[in-house]
Amino acid sequence: MSDISQAAPIAADQRIQSIDTLRGFALLGILVMNIQSFAMIEAAYFDPSRHMDLDGVNWWVWAVSHALADSKFMSIFSMLFGAGIIVLTERREAAGQAVWGLHLRRNLWLLAFGLMHACLIWYGDILVTYALCALLVFWFRNFSVCWLLVLGGLVLCVAPLLGLLAGADIASAPAPIRDEIVRGFAPSKAHVVYEIAAYRSNWVDALRVRLMTLQGMYTEALPFYLVWRAGGLMLIGMALFKAGVLSASRSAAFYNRLILGGFIIGLPLVVLSVVQNAAAEWHPLFSLLGVGSLYNYVGSLGMAAAYIGVVMRLAQSGVWGAMQRRLAAVGRMAFTNYIAQSLICTFVFYGFGLGLFGSVERWGQVLIVLGVWALQLIISPLWLARYRFGPLEWLWRSLTYFKRQPMRR
Repeated sequence: MSDISQAAPIAADQRIQSIDTLRGFALLGILVMNIQSFAMIEAAYFDPSRHMDLDGVNWWVWAVSHALADSKFMSIFSMLFGAGIIVLTERREAAGQAVWGLHLRRNLWLLAFGLMHACLIWYGDILVTYALCALLVFWFRNFSVCWLLVLGGLVLCVAPLLGLLAGADIASAPAPIRDEIVRGFAPSKAHVVYEIAAYRSNWVDALRVRLMTLQGMYTEALPFYLVWRAGGLMLIGMALFKAGVLSASRSAAFYNRLILGGFIIGLPLVVLSVVQNAAAEWHPLFSLLGVGSLYNYVGSLGMAAAYIGVVMRLAQSGVWGAMQRRLAAVGRMAFTNYIAQSLICTFVFYGFGLGLFGSVERWGQVLIVLGVWALQLIISPLWLARYRFGPLEWLWRSLTYFKRQPMRR
């Protein structure tokens, strides 16, 4: 086996353009939902009626965002992370290089970056989840396409099953206990005032609220939802890469069927999610721990598949080539651009910046998203014209390989 000195990052000419383009597309799309967590109280992400106006254009912004973006782009990003594990390991194993040590270092550093991002910048970090899941799914990378799909599907079923069981348990509790638990899902008026004031204040006050949120995320959301969702999707991403789906290697007819099937399955379910959850007024026993949670959970998978099909067909056809190249540049700098989105948005909304937290309606949030998109689509290709990696990609690789990587072209 070769030692670490012989290992090196994948060269630019070995990158798969369609995967970079899809990653850039997903990264920009993620901000459509993340902007709500930057701009509004935590509870508003799951119950949009909890904070600010939800009438007229703001209702439509929420509805369209939920239907077209919520969990869809994160699903794609999770699948691509799984595919990346195959890309990282296959070429090195073929060259006789050890891969576990490299994979372990890579994801332990990612875990460290994720914890710093979550604690110091924004609680909605996904890097911690990805790092932990990557350490687990690594051991299944040599499974066949069929078995990866089956295993990924089974893992994906765990999170909603746990949620439904928890919801049924709460629903069957005596009324006083049940009502007390349900009230716990909604923040008190005092807490809402405190959360808004903290994020509009200084960095230390924001940190206090952020750490409270992270305590719940790491003890509840992470073990009971995030690792199962992300882990299952990573396994599916491995299968899709092995099957040539993510490298635009399948036939046009295949991708057309993927687009059609994904929208036929996904779109009705996500529309039903909008209608039914709004009608139930986002009651937690319906929308979070009941049937209402399943519509978007399943529908987002169909929508993600359709989006993948669309991007792969564009890659095959060469249509909008200039935009595809810009998206690919965003995707090649995904780590840097992801953290940059957090830095930009916390500056806009938190007190150490412009302090607009809790004051920008949903329609205004869309304008900020469009501004960030434009900025990253312009800057990413300009940066990569001069440098091999994004700045954080360079740092991550240098730490992983125990060697300062060349930066300039």
